[in-house]
Amino acid sequence: MQTYGNPDVTYDWWAGNSMVTNRSGRFIASHAAHTGMIAFAAGANTLFELARYNPSLPMGEQGFVSLPHLAGIGIGFDEAGAWTGAGVVTIAIVHLIFSMVYGAGGLMHAILFPEDMQDSEIIQARKFKLEWDNPDNQTFILGHHLIFMGVACIWFVEWARIHGIYDPAIGAIRQVNYNLDLGMIWQRQFDFLTIDSLEDVMGGHAFLAFAEITGGAFHIATKQIGDYTKFKGAGLLSAEAILSFSLAGIGFMAIVASFWCATNTTVYPVEFYGEPLKQVFVIAPAFQDTVDYSNLPGFAQYSGRCYLANFHYIVGFFALQGHLWHGLRAAGFNFKDIGARLKVAS
Repeated sequence: MQTYGNPDVTYDWWAGNSMVTNRSGRFIASHAAHTGMIAFAAGANTLFELARYNPSLPMGEQGFVSLPHLAGIGIGFDEAGAWTGAGVVTIAIVHLIFSMVYGAGGLMHAILFPEDMQDSEIIQARKFKLEWDNPDNQTFILGHHLIFMGVACIWFVEWARIHGIYDPAIGAIRQVNYNLDLGMIWQRQFDFLTIDSLEDVMGGHAFLAFAEITGGAFHIATKQIGDYTKFKGAGLLSAEAILSFSLAGIGFMAIVASFWCATNTTVYPVEFYGEPLKQVFVIAPAFQDTVDYSNLPGFAQYSGRCYLANFHYIVGFFALQGHLWHGLRAAGFNFKDIGARLKVAS
């Protein structure tokens, strides 16, 4: 967090980020607690949607978000390929259990474990301390993040290959092998919205897994190459800078996901998410259903695709604003100067 030259600055109770600025133990606690909240939301919403599910209506017309995601990866179908919801409750309960585990981990790191990992008695834990001006420390932590994301991609690819996922082209679950065509993967960077092959989707994830795990191993095994310059982060890396970078990534991915969800029917089948959307401008850009769902029972007056696309777009927009705010502060810009200059100008 920026102090603007005042080392004794204090923050109000609501400025939660200030509590983790230089305390890696508290940083981990907040990560674990946030993960627990996400897991709880996923599990609870899955049970909520399952309780409201009407098998006499298409899933895509019932405004669901969690059930379509599970259906898309082949969970909830019987051996004959009919939707029964089998296994959905199990997935939801596992998420609820893990939410408690993550929550407990967050509390332990917040209350019992050291505020800063460099004070830990465990040698391995001390490696995850936060030293913003130590590039070797930063690259070591980054490497572990990349490997975990790569492993998640491998899990998805292998699930599709062994278990199978839903293919809207045939209306059934089928095993999907990845298409590791580098030319195709490069081309898909520019026309991913129209992708119509599950093999291509899995090929992209397989390549991403390789790139992330290779990059992660490189970051863990190597030290800073050459001089640590401003271009590489010297004098710039801080808790606020890392927050800015993270918000940029989240914002970009959220907006990409919103457009993909709004238009693509291969990864987001019509059967589960409803018809593709049209883009409109109502105060701000938004997505709108092309089919009237106003007669649906309950409060689901929109398709799940509409909820999902608009939510991602709004979150992505505000994440990018947060990226600009924290990035400018990390670079040393003092927003307090704006008020002072406006006052002088008036």
